Amino acid sequence: MNEDILINITPQETRVALILQGAVQELHIERTLTRGLAGNVYSGKVVRVLPGMQSAFIDIGLERAAFLHVADIWEARPHDGSQNAAPTPIEKILFDGQVLTVQVIKDPIGTKGARLSTQISIAGRMLVYLPQDSHIGISQKIEKEADREALRARLQSLLPEDEKGGYIVRTQAEEASDSDIAADIEYLRKTWGAISHGARTKPATTLLHQDLSLAQRVLRDFVHDETATIQVDSRENYLNLQEFGKTYTPSVLPRLQHYTGERPLFDLYGVEEEILRALGRRVDLKSGGYLIVDQTEAMTTIDVNTGGFVGGRNFADTIFKTNLEAAHAIARQLRLRNLGGIIILDFIDMENTEHRNAVLLELKKTLSRDRTKVSVSGFSALGLVEMTRKRTRESLAHILCEPCPACNGKGQVKTSRTICYEILRELLREAKQFNPREFRILASQEVVDLFLEEESQHLAMLGDFIGKKISLQVETAYHQEQYDVILM
Repeated sequence: MNEDILINITPQETRVALILQGAVQELHIERTLTRGLAGNVYSGKVVRVLPGMQSAFIDIGLERAAFLHVADIWEARPHDGSQNAAPTPIEKILFDGQVLTVQVIKDPIGTKGARLSTQISIAGRMLVYLPQDSHIGISQKIEKEADREALRARLQSLLPEDEKGGYIVRTQAEEASDSDIAADIEYLRKTWGAISHGARTKPATTLLHQDLSLAQRVLRDFVHDETATIQVDSRENYLNLQEFGKTYTPSVLPRLQHYTGERPLFDLYGVEEEILRALGRRVDLKSGGYLIVDQTEAMTTIDVNTGGFVGGRNFADTIFKTNLEAAHAIARQLRLRNLGGIIILDFIDMENTEHRNAVLLELKKTLSRDRTKVSVSGFSALGLVEMTRKRTRESLAHILCEPCPACNGKGQVKTSRTICYEILRELLREAKQFNPREFRILASQEVVDLFLEEESQHLAMLGDFIGKKISLQVETAYHQEQYDVILM
């Protein structure tokens, strides 16, 4: 199955879409003003140590202080091989005003500041460099022990004699030549040298190293054997990526193309429409069924419904086919929307145990293509599937949207009639405390229309009861729940 990667670059943002069999599988967006911080290395300053939480707040020059837990302090870990030794308390390692080199391991999300680690790791094409560690690790995706040992021996033969750091071998190293791996080692060591020099010479809260841009990471991390083309719609950035590719990813260059068509690249492949659908609650399935996706602060719930699909032989068969199709759609929506954290899946109830096992197996199979860590449990007693997906960056909805100013994210607003009755109660309250010449109601068009029509009798009755004139005024800028009662 050939995969195409589309890169749409403008001065304000970079958008990347992964297309498989004509459908958008993943969407990545990086905005120039809010570029992700994960992987960045800073010279940080300890603002406050919290012994009770075994953590500290570190100023790295951002709007909010970043968060460092004792478990992420490399110096605090035991180095004598004893895995169960208790870590040194944070108050014995850090003190207020201390300057230390830290790396962002999780971007700021919502109200939470960035999460930090003092163990620096620098990612290359074939290797990840761990300058403070001497360990050589192999990617877990390389399963055969013989292959793992061969890669470890090969890497050790290429390392300089004065090397004190450690490495993790990535899957790309399996097909790489010795010269490619040696070039990767040289690049990583140079990068660490620049970081070390900056840490010694630059003031606290300085950015010492920034991770690659989204377009560069595509060449380094996203391309694999099934990638057919990488299309870039900006000539300047195409040339920049060519230069980057010559140095770090030469094998990718034959697939890199400059798109020169008149139609916008994302329009040609239907990506813009897919983005609009990915922001909606409802996802229609080809069979006639549909998903309802609800994203909250605590978790995401996905509900499967048969909709208009009446199926074939019997009702159980209909449910089974809908759930199988939903399993594929759910895996794709999780990647497309970049949903993370706790996810609850409510498949249509199945009495047949074999059907349930088949749906669960299909879900796990489709999720296996996800480059983000996923954990799936079986069906619970209530027939729900609980799963988690590692949250590494903001979801698509959080990047592109903000809470509705009318409902503040609730997804619903009070009816016009409810607001009318609130206003009537407010008028009665005000009339008991004040004695104005007239009350004037400022409200939305819908509320004023209701007062002039169906609720006119109630308004007139209240006016007679309080003995004051009540006038109405439409405020076009007011949303349905907004109103003011003015004392004239």
